[in-house]
Amino acid sequence: MTGSDSPNLFSTSLGTTGPRVVFLHGLFGQGRNWTTVAKALADQARVLLVDLPNHGRSAWTERFSYTDMAARVAHLLQRTGDGEAYAVVGHSMGGKVAMTLALHHPELVARLAVVDVSPVPTAAISHFARYVEGMRSLDLATLPDRSAADRHLAPYVPDPGIRSFLLQNLRRESGDGGWRWQMNLSLLGDQLDAMGGWTDPGVGPYPGPVLWLAGARSDYVRPDYAPVMRALFPRVQLVTVKGAGHWLHSDQPDVFISVMRRFLHL
Repeated sequence: MTGSDSPNLFSTSLGTTGPRVVFLHGLFGQGRNWTTVAKALADQARVLLVDLPNHGRSAWTERFSYTDMAARVAHLLQRTGDGEAYAVVGHSMGGKVAMTLALHHPELVARLAVVDVSPVPTAAISHFARYVEGMRSLDLATLPDRSAADRHLAPYVPDPGIRSFLLQNLRRESGDGGWRWQMNLSLLGDQLDAMGGWTDPGVGPYPGPVLWLAGARSDYVRPDYAPVMRALFPRVQLVTVKGAGHWLHSDQPDVFISVMRRFLHL
């Protein structure tokens, strides 16, 4: 496993042979969220895990734009892929980045997997506003430990799994021992409406194969979104994962890995 910084984006590589595949995380996530999946595939694929802008160890920006995020990922893939196209897998916000990347830079995308998100404006992201409220209300200057942060967030984020996911962004400074949020909470919290939106890309449809994965317990993928998805991605195939919500790769990891193996022809 190797990590590297390109201009603006931090990434981690696993595997030395096989098809190239890049994983793009969702809001408040990091590339390392995909580590279990990546390790399962790395014996047969070259896997790239990316920290998207304003997340993890990647650079912060002054504005939020799916087009800008896709352009930064495109630059990274051009630098790391030696001219080869990637299989691109994106979840939630990362799925919108992946779709934008495929539409604007189809030469870089051999195939596309969109995980529990659709190319439509959606209010489904609105529950993240409550998460942001909780994280912003945490007094980092007086915070004694991570357990106290977990207790503070509990009324805002009742699901312990989601709290753990959010708190992976809480970092302790090595010098004074103080706490900070690793992601750009200020910008991301202010741009939830933009993240939930979708702008007509103004380009032709992506011609490659597309896997559209939906969690059976999630409402990010709905039947009435299918015509829009098919117009942009005519070779789309929908797969619904039973017993899974929005974070379906965490809810059903074995199923997700199996689907990824078929997706990559491993």
